[in-house]
Amino acid sequence: MLWDVFCRVIDNFGDIGVCWRLACDLGQRGQQVRLWVDDASALNWMAPQVQWMPADDATWRLPAGLGQPGVTVLKWSDAQKPAIESPGLRAGDVVVEAFGCDPPDAFIVRMQRRAAQGQPAQWVNLEYLSAEDYVERSHGLRSPVWSGAGAGLSKRFFYPGFTPATGGLLREPDLIQRRRAETASPAQRLAFLKQIGLDLGDEAKLILLFCYESAPVTELLDRLAGLAGLAQLAPQTPHTHVLLTPGHATTLATDWAHAHPGHPLHLHPLPALPQDDFDRLLWCCDLNLVRGEDSAVRALWAGRPHIWHIYEQDDGVHAGKLDAFMARWMVDWPADLRAQVRDWWLAWNRLAPMPETLPSWQANDAPWRQNSENARDHLALQQDLASQLLTFVSSSG
Repeated sequence: MLWDVFCRVIDNFGDIGVCWRLACDLGQRGQQVRLWVDDASALNWMAPQVQWMPADDATWRLPAGLGQPGVTVLKWSDAQKPAIESPGLRAGDVVVEAFGCDPPDAFIVRMQRRAAQGQPAQWVNLEYLSAEDYVERSHGLRSPVWSGAGAGLSKRFFYPGFTPATGGLLREPDLIQRRRAETASPAQRLAFLKQIGLDLGDEAKLILLFCYESAPVTELLDRLAGLAGLAQLAPQTPHTHVLLTPGHATTLATDWAHAHPGHPLHLHPLPALPQDDFDRLLWCCDLNLVRGEDSAVRALWAGRPHIWHIYEQDDGVHAGKLDAFMARWMVDWPADLRAQVRDWWLAWNRLAPMPETLPSWQANDAPWRQNSENARDHLALQQDLASQLLTFVSSSG
């Protein structure tokens, strides 16, 4: 099938991160995908296998033999052109509207023409991830379009989620196997870290910091510095290394370091990493502090202790979303561990005071890690999002 996936880049590249992973996953399964995006610049570092076509700056294609077959990246503005300017452009078999981005009217007119010819496109509204109860009730619902260019058509809602009654989570068919193979080899782990500029010993404690501007980074580093200072009294204790992603994490941590000369932490600013390397870094770290939907899901699949920084909303509804997410993820955890980790998740999102110590940190993080792995393995029993989406459109006629 031919898929048209529409994506608007809002502010933090999470939308294009999800859409690029989806496009590549579908391409791996033999689908043809056109990814329409209003700003593809993030793909320069997110997916460096993408090459600009020198003859036409409106189109990017993956070079033959590299990256994901079947994926073409096109400018959103091309979909806005009326049919008279691009008569050869026909709507695909499936149109995915990512996160309510409203495909251009000119393209919806092409969908109307397909419908008039008795070959309607499947119009899917891919929603944001949520663990709240409404997701199960809303997944798969049809919504008729009553006005505008799409009047008379209908779209169906596809909700990612954590239960069999939802659309599942993005997970490439070989992801868990690749992760297990790489983490089974300490030498491979160290070689990868060295490849991205981190020449560390095998015993180093690694913390990845990827956050929004509102994160209480100062409080976190204060506590880590206190632990690291105590560790200096015990020569055999591993050093703590904090890996800083570009943007807010690096800025906030650098400001803290300038205010604390002589601190005992090892801070490492990182470059922007391709998605595959970011995944591998999550596998390497002992604690991942991540933000947004795409990174949160990848942290789940990493099966390592993690803390999620949810996107803050003015009306405060993010607090309920965070609570539902924690409830799903930690449902089978021991009560004491669940309470400790929950306190940190709330504090990291400025919804509660920050605890003095990390749960089970330094001395023994095995319970947090083991329960994270168990929760990951439980989620992996469910069908992944791309597989469900293929079934969804095949049965939606």
